[in-house]
Amino acid sequence: MDITWWGFAALAAAATLVGFSKTAVSGANTVSLAVFAAVLPARESTGVLLPVLIVGDVLAVIAYRRHAHWPTLWRLFPAVAGGVLLGTGFLYVAGDDAVRTSIGAILLLMAGVTVWRRRAARNEAKAAATDPDDTAEATDPGGPATRAGRLKARSYGVLGGFTTMVANAGGPVMSLYLLSAGFRKLGFLGTSAWFFLIVNTSKVPFSVGLGLIDARSLLLDAALVLFVIPGALLGKACVDRIDQRLFERLVIGATVLGGLQLLLR
Repeated sequence: MDITWWGFAALAAAATLVGFSKTAVSGANTVSLAVFAAVLPARESTGVLLPVLIVGDVLAVIAYRRHAHWPTLWRLFPAVAGGVLLGTGFLYVAGDDAVRTSIGAILLLMAGVTVWRRRAARNEAKAAATDPDDTAEATDPGGPATRAGRLKARSYGVLGGFTTMVANAGGPVMSLYLLSAGFRKLGFLGTSAWFFLIVNTSKVPFSVGLGLIDARSLLLDAALVLFVIPGALLGKACVDRIDQRLFERLVIGATVLGGLQLLLR
């Protein structure tokens, strides 16, 4: 991979944002995805980014491991596995142009999903104004195992599995699902941390088989993971001080620009 110093600096900044997003604002790493796909060949960028994400997942699990809601995770995993297989099949037949276009389209879709999620979250906050403690766990996060609940989990699971395999962009999908299931901040971060650690680790054999992870990509990863750690520490320190609305606006704007750049490239 022929990378300029400016290109490496952009990747390092994106890796720092990965660490920050894993411990503070889940889904913010869609910006990192756009940066990786812009600096590197789009198809190969997914393989380079995956180990960086896994390091961030490990740090997030260390920080929030006791706040996961495992019944919700077990409801999601079978459908996510199906989505990962669909994404693997797509990557097997798709060339770099198709992958770049799909990543750009997924980024724009996820930006739209995030806007929808923010509006829904504001409406829920108004309805729950009598319970201002945003660090408390929901009484029954994940909801009852009804038929509608299972259908919802399967739908989000397949979409999340496909987007995370094709573009490492499952964060907004899972954020929308967990928020709609009634999770508060710590339960959200803990469940999300375990979810992506397990899912991203399970993607490694598929990425190796597709040739997306090899010795060259791992050498680049060895340098980039050094930037994930300070980002994760910064996120952990700032998680209770972040102006969530302003930060998400910046993330959405950068994601839209990144998606358009990939589509028009």
